[in-house]
Amino acid sequence: MALVLLALNLRAPLTSVAPLLKPLRDDLRIGDTAVGVLTSLPLVCLGLFAFVAPRLGRRHATRTLLTVSLAVLAAGGLLRAGTSPVAVFAGTVLVAAPIGIANVLVPGLIKRRFPRSVPRVSALYSGALTAGAAAGPAVAVPLAEATGSPWRIPLLLLVVPLALVTAVVVLIALGRQRDEAAPDASPVPGGRPPALWRNALAWQVTVFFGAQALLSYTVFGWLPTIWQDRGLSQASAGLSLSLCNAVGVLGAWLLAVSERRLPDQRVAGGAVACLTAVGLTGVVAGPRSLLWPSNMVLGLGLGAGFALALSLFALRSPDAPTTAALSAMGQGIGYLIGVLGPLAAGALHDVTDGWTWPLAALLLACSVQITVAFAVGRSRVISGEPR
Repeated sequence: MALVLLALNLRAPLTSVAPLLKPLRDDLRIGDTAVGVLTSLPLVCLGLFAFVAPRLGRRHATRTLLTVSLAVLAAGGLLRAGTSPVAVFAGTVLVAAPIGIANVLVPGLIKRRFPRSVPRVSALYSGALTAGAAAGPAVAVPLAEATGSPWRIPLLLLVVPLALVTAVVVLIALGRQRDEAAPDASPVPGGRPPALWRNALAWQVTVFFGAQALLSYTVFGWLPTIWQDRGLSQASAGLSLSLCNAVGVLGAWLLAVSERRLPDQRVAGGAVACLTAVGLTGVVAGPRSLLWPSNMVLGLGLGAGFALALSLFALRSPDAPTTAALSAMGQGIGYLIGVLGPLAAGALHDVTDGWTWPLAALLLACSVQITVAFAVGRSRVISGEPR
């Protein structure tokens, strides 16, 4: 339960902003450039603060770090509901920074607490992440209508109460067992993970996660616009993104079921990239009669792909400290790659006035992911020992 609650805190505070951007922009009187910075800032923070997490994890227990992160998240939610642009931007940083740290800590926690069930528990965790990502934009507008507040109260309610409740639950749940800091639990000589920046397998995991982040956040940023450009209503366009995220939960579950029957992750890695490519092609270039089915295929591919990318941090590591270090490297670089996706797609769309070239770029990312999947999917670990 603590893991699910934690996952729900790590996406909804970020995805709930998109449907409230217009009233937020009008109220604060900021331009489109500032709005672009505001929407890109969380991804940059996820990448940068991922590199901070391993150092903190070597000095403090995971229980302490997660609890403090949730408290900072709640404080950021309060500040983000402020009345000035400075407060909103500073609050956004305080919301995204602890999420970036928690993103890195959780795979190591799963490796340490559930060493025999990494794919299943990772799928549960990533499914909850996807559910939170879907719930944020779906609930934000109804909350605005119910409270009479265009954006402040909805953003506050979607962050602060759940973060505080989860902090208490995490504190209690992780306090039941001794939660060791990474060096104490590591069999690696010297208590530190092996050097990853010169390790080919570590880079393969990083490239796979980076391609997944690029695909996912480009879809999250532009899918409703693509639907509207194809002649559908604003309501249908908004529903398309919520449905895509909701089906992603099913994709994570299907991955967990299939991995029990497969000797390694090569087939799964190729399959999720192919599903994403087919879904993207159908949404952008397929007949309108296949828009909804294509959207569901796209959601399956993205949901299962994200679950697989997260589970690889633990599956390719011999111990929890290496998992944390690999998670930091993969997510730190991966989310910074992910920032480029929405920006490049928007630039290509502006230049060509269409979605054919953005689609070609995304299909190229899918092909990279398929290629890497057959290397990173082999059953081995960073130390070189066979699993």
